[in-house]
Amino acid sequence: MPANVILSPNLSPDTKQASPLVSPLLNDQPCPRTDDEEEGRRKRFPTDKAYFIAKEVSTTERTYLKDLEVITSWFQSTVSKEDSMPETLKSLIFPNFEPLHKFHTNFLKEIEQRLALWEGRSNAHIRGDYQRIGDVMLKNVQAMKPLAAHLWKHGEALEALETGIRSSRRLENLCRDFELQKVCYLPLNTFLLRPLHRLMHYKQVLERLCKDNPPNEADFRDCRAALAEITEMVAQLHGTMIKMENFQKLHELKKDLIGVDNLVIPGREFIRLGSLSKLSGKGLQQRMFFLFNDVLLYTSRGLTISNQFKVHGQLPLYGMTIEKSEDEWGVPHCLTLRGQRQSIIVAASSRSEMEKWVEDIQMAIDLAEKSSGPTPEFLASSPPDNKSPDEATVADQESEDDLSASRTSLERQAPHRGNTMVHVCWHRNTSVSMVDFSVAVENQLSGNLLRKFKNSNGWQKLWVVFTNFCLFFYKSHQDNHPLASLPLLGYSLTIPSESEDIHKDYVFKLHFKSHVYYFRAESEYTFERWMEVIRSATSAAPRAHTLSHKESHVY
Repeated sequence: MPANVILSPNLSPDTKQASPLVSPLLNDQPCPRTDDEEEGRRKRFPTDKAYFIAKEVSTTERTYLKDLEVITSWFQSTVSKEDSMPETLKSLIFPNFEPLHKFHTNFLKEIEQRLALWEGRSNAHIRGDYQRIGDVMLKNVQAMKPLAAHLWKHGEALEALETGIRSSRRLENLCRDFELQKVCYLPLNTFLLRPLHRLMHYKQVLERLCKDNPPNEADFRDCRAALAEITEMVAQLHGTMIKMENFQKLHELKKDLIGVDNLVIPGREFIRLGSLSKLSGKGLQQRMFFLFNDVLLYTSRGLTISNQFKVHGQLPLYGMTIEKSEDEWGVPHCLTLRGQRQSIIVAASSRSEMEKWVEDIQMAIDLAEKSSGPTPEFLASSPPDNKSPDEATVADQESEDDLSASRTSLERQAPHRGNTMVHVCWHRNTSVSMVDFSVAVENQLSGNLLRKFKNSNGWQKLWVVFTNFCLFFYKSHQDNHPLASLPLLGYSLTIPSESEDIHKDYVFKLHFKSHVYYFRAESEYTFERWMEVIRSATSAAPRAHTLSHKESHVY
């Protein structure tokens, strides 16, 4: 089944195979490790924070290596079997990933050897010398600097791949088919940006190590020195990263839309996408909105084989005004958007959603006013159909009241593009912004968790990767692809109440409508980290760094 199919907790796709989320591995069967064994193992862990931070470097490095292998091994193997990628493109992608894979394989070995000494699983007589991580980080951060030349090339590789896809149907088909493989659990072009993302993670880890006081003064000095080195590398690549993140998002959105000719143009910046209800003569109808720094698009979800969203209209932001109009229309969380040629009335699903849209649309209007004036039309030269936007068909109105609705939503064995962030926002009736995406890049985590369903007794041990607003579940960290995934947009994150009879430490709860999951971490530190990163995906990111022309994504 395709890699990216997102499965409901209790539904199978429209095939004979059972959903991985309720397969023997993941349902109520006895677990490989009993609670008593887990508790006994936990008591043997070192207790200092630096140890758990070092362990986080190790678990996330495992995931990073697997992500590199998607390019160096899986994609390269696919490309080598077909003659559809030009040699110039091959030489831009693969030679700039292979040295990184080799380096990080050795880095992971060093980290794991140090953890083994720290935990006392070796013959080291004096463990004290090994209860630190700064020296390993400093040595490897310094060794990364000569590899920076490869990192500079990844943005170029991303642009060249998209250009190649545009000019070659065979290459486009090859990449699309590769994305359907289980191993490609994220959009292909995301993997090309992974090395830039990883630098951000090292910086964040070293900041935490410095803040949480490493075990001794020498370790603190090493951590500070490593942080200074990585901060310099991140600063040098920051502009490239912002530009490439925007470029990647525009290309991803282009695949989700039909009826648009020139979505990716120099100077266009993505700001927010999400579900809003549009008021027309027929009442409120769910629409998907896409906000850029020059235009607002609205679309409907058609029941096409490609599962794309059909563009119904565009509102240039130049000269637009926005006002709250709940009283005027008697609809909660309602806004009127007045463009120079057209006005529309929309309603958000909640007050907080409305406030996010108001803030972002107003910011985008201000950006458009400061720019050089109105932007050109970019709807397709031949519209998808001749009917007016308000003459909605059943397909246009198709929406979802509940995630467990029958096989028309995220969970079915969907055609390609049936499970992207756009579809998650549609089904969860929410939105996500470029700021949220930037925060998500910095909040990735991997590790073992124990999981329990609402009505089950046993806990199952799983390797869990959190990235792209989603939990991906694996049987073990050695697996090449996830068994299942759980998109978290719209979920609530809480701690179980007394009445839920959990009676275990370090447990957090995720729930959306009738879906409830409990997860147990191995320590207070890892519990707090999982809570922190998941909260970043389930609640709105603070608008601490809004877009400005100084941080323009122009490419």
